[in-house]
Amino acid sequence: MKKLLILFIAVLALSVSACTPTGNGEGDGSRTFELALITDVGTINDKSFNQGSWEGLKAYAEDHDISYKYYAPAEKDTQQYINSITLAVENGAKVVVTPGFLFEPAIFEAQDMFPDTKFVILDGTPNDGDWDTGPNYRIEDNVYSIFYAEEEAGFLAGYAAVKEGFTNLGFMGGMAVPAVVRFGYGFVDGAEYAAKELDVEVSILYTYLGDFEPSAAHQTKAASWFNSGVEVIFAAAGGAGNSVMKAAEDADKKVIGVDVDQSGESETVITSSVKGLATSVYLALEDYYGDKFKGGVSETLDVTVNGVGLPEDFSRFENFTKADYDAIYDLLVKDTDGIRSNITLDTDVEEADEIKTEFVKVKLS
Repeated sequence: MKKLLILFIAVLALSVSACTPTGNGEGDGSRTFELALITDVGTINDKSFNQGSWEGLKAYAEDHDISYKYYAPAEKDTQQYINSITLAVENGAKVVVTPGFLFEPAIFEAQDMFPDTKFVILDGTPNDGDWDTGPNYRIEDNVYSIFYAEEEAGFLAGYAAVKEGFTNLGFMGGMAVPAVVRFGYGFVDGAEYAAKELDVEVSILYTYLGDFEPSAAHQTKAASWFNSGVEVIFAAAGGAGNSVMKAAEDADKKVIGVDVDQSGESETVITSSVKGLATSVYLALEDYYGDKFKGGVSETLDVTVNGVGLPEDFSRFENFTKADYDAIYDLLVKDTDGIRSNITLDTDVEEADEIKTEFVKVKLS
């Protein structure tokens, strides 16, 4: 990717350990931990959202000799998130990082419960979670909210896949949550843009798996897609992506990873649709310790600030080149002919097969 993400190639190569005294999820209660992360759906080594966020926190902490710790809630609900946040604060956390929109109601309460603690929430902004009448949004000065332009990252993945020569694609999202939907819609639009350039017809099978965990069922579904002719699957599905990779290995097909560079997970991963997770967490902590914490701010990191993209390694492509990537990235940054502003968002259509395309046919599966 661009300069901002290049800084973290070495960081993303580090293994995530939950066994060291400064970095584990348990602790003996006799130490304080200044930096904390609460895990969302999935695990700390999910090779995806949790891990990417953790690596940024871990890197900053170790670069500056600061104690750190992650906390894994007993269950995935707001009260358990609040319990883990409370434990982190009691254990001395000055900054708590929460990766995922499911933390929105918890941070809505925690920002008042712990006004002296800073919170960084990724892919979300504090609200009361009342979706029946419409949620009440409020962000206090101790909260920094970071979003990512997943539709742009997905666009780049779809464009690269078609420019590589694939015409039979698949998209498997974990769940139809906003970030995953934006990945998928962008993937369709990117494939359409490349297909129009090449004047080829492209088909995309499209589904949401229902969770982000690896399973035999997900592997079987991916295998059936590959057996039906799908050449590459964009797996925006957290840990469930590993099941897709196993199916690809058996079928000698390809996978596009998500959130972080997942090429180390399988030789089948030709590229990944990447967010600057580690980078943004690292920089947020740098701002905090530099007395420049962006409290009360919610912002989206996109291609214009190198917040999303593809990894710099193009060695697993046969046709799509670094020059091709730089050219399309530049068009997105400049929004040439509205290429960026016209990418379909999750608020524009109900389902992926409603996206307006001429060269791409989307089939829900």
